Amino acid sequence: MTNSVRSRKNGASRVGTKHTTSSVGSIAPDAPSTRRNLSFVGAILFGASLVFWLAGSIKPSEVKWWSPSTPDEEWQDRREQVKDAFISSWDAYTKYAWGHDRFHPISKRGSQMSPKGLGWIIVDSLDTMMIMNLTSQLSEARVWLQRKLDYEQDQDVNTFETTIRMLGGLLSAHYLSQVLPGVSSRRDQVYLNKAVDLADRLLGAYDSPSGIPYASIHLATRRGIVSHADGGASSTAEATTLQLEMKYLSNITGNGIYWRKAEKVMEVIDGIGAPEGLVPIFISPHSGRFTSREIRLGSRGDSYYEYLIKQYLQTSEPIYLEMWEEAVEGIQKHLIIPTQHAKLRIVAELPNGIGGALSTKMDHLVCFLPGSIALGATNGLPEAEARRLPSWNVEKDQQMKLARELTKTCWGMYKVTQTGIAPEIVWFSADERMLRSTSDRPSSSARSSDSEASWRKDYNIKPLDTHNLQRPETVETLFLMWRITKDPIYRKWGWEIFQAFLEYSTVEFGEGFSSLNDVNTIPPPRRDDMESFWLAETLKYLYLLFSPDELLPLTQVVFNTEAHVFPRMGKGKFKTGWERTR
Repeated sequence: MTNSVRSRKNGASRVGTKHTTSSVGSIAPDAPSTRRNLSFVGAILFGASLVFWLAGSIKPSEVKWWSPSTPDEEWQDRREQVKDAFISSWDAYTKYAWGHDRFHPISKRGSQMSPKGLGWIIVDSLDTMMIMNLTSQLSEARVWLQRKLDYEQDQDVNTFETTIRMLGGLLSAHYLSQVLPGVSSRRDQVYLNKAVDLADRLLGAYDSPSGIPYASIHLATRRGIVSHADGGASSTAEATTLQLEMKYLSNITGNGIYWRKAEKVMEVIDGIGAPEGLVPIFISPHSGRFTSREIRLGSRGDSYYEYLIKQYLQTSEPIYLEMWEEAVEGIQKHLIIPTQHAKLRIVAELPNGIGGALSTKMDHLVCFLPGSIALGATNGLPEAEARRLPSWNVEKDQQMKLARELTKTCWGMYKVTQTGIAPEIVWFSADERMLRSTSDRPSSSARSSDSEASWRKDYNIKPLDTHNLQRPETVETLFLMWRITKDPIYRKWGWEIFQAFLEYSTVEFGEGFSSLNDVNTIPPPRRDDMESFWLAETLKYLYLLFSPDELLPLTQVVFNTEAHVFPRMGKGKFKTGWERTR
């Protein structure tokens, strides 16, 4: 998920998935609840543990549930627990906030982002329900779309967030309704109809002198609106994280306007010239020039890089692979440094651009990067298979090593806190010499440590950064790294993260999950919000992490920055309309 803003009816039952093969692979069956009954011995052990728990002798996280005998069944059971977390979240939302854009689980109420609501949570959750085969919940959501969702409103909306969440959610639902078993209905045309209506309104954001989209759009007038902050500049990440959605829409409708508007942005960005593939974080929609020097892969910069490799995976356009490879080389050269004690690799920031000193600030948002690097190195294939290809080289080998190192650093963000849940931002300890400009920085090939004691010396969490917004970036990377490397450690880490959310983020009586104000305080003070991306991304990636590889194979699909699923189209109806000049 990008951007610094990232900011059920009762009694819903679990629905089993059919044994069906589709174009996205063989969908593994969901285990019905009867297959998870405790054995007689297991029940006795659980009962004994429960007695100790109630007596205060052990914590809930220490209760050992009976688990099936084989690893596959154990991960299937864990997948079911993720599904249960989604259901409890959705049930709470529908009970207290149905049809509202925001859900406040502590005060048990909803609130709107526009006069009639935008379907923010409902649309963002559609494809997760499809993937989990929650057909009754999906049916209710689909009826709401048909009867209630209306974009003809006197409301400004963020161009980027509306594109990735709402347009992306509708298009993903359109795609998955055609390929996943058991989730289609005669009303499915509503997804594409609403998507076209919304996209046509969003087109006004691109009507700037440069083609760089305005930060916001007025839904009713379809007029682009310049940012009220940052001197009117648009975020580079926001302007360049619209392409997957618009290109897919062009491909399925045959209307090339969406493709042309979105790819024009990439032409303008590349035409400015990005030294070694690294771009500043703000750009003017009027002049089409960068308005700052600051380079970072956290907020305002992150998904520019993510969408380079994902555009290539989606459309097989080599121009984006070339831009991605330049960016990865620039990241390795200018931004990767070791921490002082554990020698963990971090992605630093350049507040004054290339040639300036580094900052050791690293947003949790940056944790999308290792998964993207692994995707780029392997093209979504299992690593063992990719290594046998003639195209495998030393650079790809180095990229996989970096992906592993950065994944460990991101996992450390969880491991070093009192709750086991990551903060929003970490400031790392590093040797002062490592913060110099690239030309003056000593090289380092020291191996990173696995010692948690040394990790704790390197992770510094400031009081203003201790909150957690239920962000998905680390579990996204864990999912991708598991699929690509098959190293079971990534599933283990994901399970520990999920358990921490269960223990500290669950709302009273199991009615949803909340964001947290301080991950280093037990019990952690809560925020009265359940983010839509908790349903759209975090739980979806955890569910897929514990699912068979045949469910949405990486060689057949690509996930947008909100975890919405699109097909890898290859060379579709449209082709690249620009060439690099530098």
